[in-house]
Amino acid sequence: MTPSALADLVRSSAVEVLSARGLDHGVLPDPVTVERPRNPEHGDYATNVALQVAKKVGLKPRELAEALAETLAKADGVEAAEVAGPGFLNLRLAADAQGELVSRVLSEGDAYGRGDSLAGVKINLEFVSANPTGPIHLGGTRWAAVGDALGRLLSAQGADVTREYYFNDAGAQIDRFVRSMIAAAKGEPAPEDGYAGAYINDIAAEVIRKEPSALSLPEDERHELFRRIGVGLMFDEIKKSLHEFGTDFDVYFHEDSLHSSGEVEKVVEELKESGSLYHADNAWWLRSTEHGDDKDRVVIKSDGNPAYIAGDLAYLRDKIGRGFELCIYMLGADHHGYIARLKAAAAAMGHSPDVVEVLIGQMVNLVSGGKPVRMSKRAGTVVTMEDLVEAVGVDAARYELTRYSVDSSLDVDLDLLRKHSNENPVYYVQYAHARLASLQRNAAELGIERAADVDLGLLTHPREGDLIRTIGEFPSVLKKAAELREPHRVARYLESLASAYHKFYDVARVLPQGDEEATPLTHARLALCEAARQVFANGLSLLGVSAPERM
Repeated sequence: MTPSALADLVRSSAVEVLSARGLDHGVLPDPVTVERPRNPEHGDYATNVALQVAKKVGLKPRELAEALAETLAKADGVEAAEVAGPGFLNLRLAADAQGELVSRVLSEGDAYGRGDSLAGVKINLEFVSANPTGPIHLGGTRWAAVGDALGRLLSAQGADVTREYYFNDAGAQIDRFVRSMIAAAKGEPAPEDGYAGAYINDIAAEVIRKEPSALSLPEDERHELFRRIGVGLMFDEIKKSLHEFGTDFDVYFHEDSLHSSGEVEKVVEELKESGSLYHADNAWWLRSTEHGDDKDRVVIKSDGNPAYIAGDLAYLRDKIGRGFELCIYMLGADHHGYIARLKAAAAAMGHSPDVVEVLIGQMVNLVSGGKPVRMSKRAGTVVTMEDLVEAVGVDAARYELTRYSVDSSLDVDLDLLRKHSNENPVYYVQYAHARLASLQRNAAELGIERAADVDLGLLTHPREGDLIRTIGEFPSVLKKAAELREPHRVARYLESLASAYHKFYDVARVLPQGDEEATPLTHARLALCEAARQVFANGLSLLGVSAPERM
């Protein structure tokens, strides 16, 4: 019995109890909250539903709890129901009812844990979107890991997710990038406001290799040639790095296309006609304060050129036009102002502000030997995705970056992530999976085949029950992680599962030794171990981290 099934049972029992007394069961929450108590002596699960609703129907909480306990004690799968304190209800499940969960995991396999809470919702998930002026830095690397994991989680809840990269190939930063490449091709220092690093020299050399006469062209033609080839080369490298990191996108959207196609001008004219823009100080302003922004925003500057928000408006309009019901933007720590700005943009175009959701990620720092790592071998001024992967590998990098809430800044300890010990969180989780896979191989070598009919009611040891209940939490963890956009919940859950498994394995021998024969308990424990292995594999897959069978 899963926690959600038990919650349904508690609610239906409460409906029965209240109806029998002629009381309104409409006051019951849906779903009812059922949680594992911190102290195992208090039972397998606990609920405070009697405390929540008793006064609303004119009963004392303990009186309602006692009536509910009496009803639940008669239900299939419930071994005991006890009232505690002012009206808490502690529940113990029968061993065979808990064992049903093991059968469910083995039956559902890769699908175990998935749900339908977002079934059919069309979501545009935009993340990374780093400027194509250099390799991806650590902030973008964090979004590559977290964004990809979030996309997997949303899909696992039934959403139709499009992963999108907004390719910023317009604006002043591209001009600085081009001037930096041209300077490098000439053997000159980078412009004062330009980009430096070995990668600039590499790309400039590749442009010259492709177009040997590039430097002899008139200035405008030379600039355009370096822009076209150099930006393309940089973006190809970015896509290659992301792919090797395990992050791929469904759509690469070019900012420049919004300007060249006239979409920016079109959305500006529409907003003028609707009265959402007004003219002042020779510029056109969005009435964003009317929709919760802290100030109105310039859309068309006094020199007639569009401000950056003009492209944002056209881009959001394009997304909504493609049928997306929810547009999630994953932005860096310096983009807090975009939350109100983008919601105001949606409202100004006649849509609910809720069509826009903005997640802000904090900074990432590398630490080695207790000291910060500040310089990249290749980029010079920043540490890049390649630097992190080279130091610890893709799995450790992805796991560590998704293990923490993006609301907090993160110090990545390279020395810790290189350790092959339980101190290293990703090793701790992956080793649990590998240990379980090894257990199944060892069983096969002993000639123990999976039994068709396993008595899972034999799993009565407290550590077995704890492991089963931890496995049972997986679907609700995934649902909550998707709902709150917090993939780190999955990583933390996997660590708690690893802890529950290791504690079980320390006290419960699974395989026979010497001349012993396999018993029904052997088969029950093997089934439990295979269910745990499956959950590890499912959870790691959602984080984009491998589940090795040997370590």
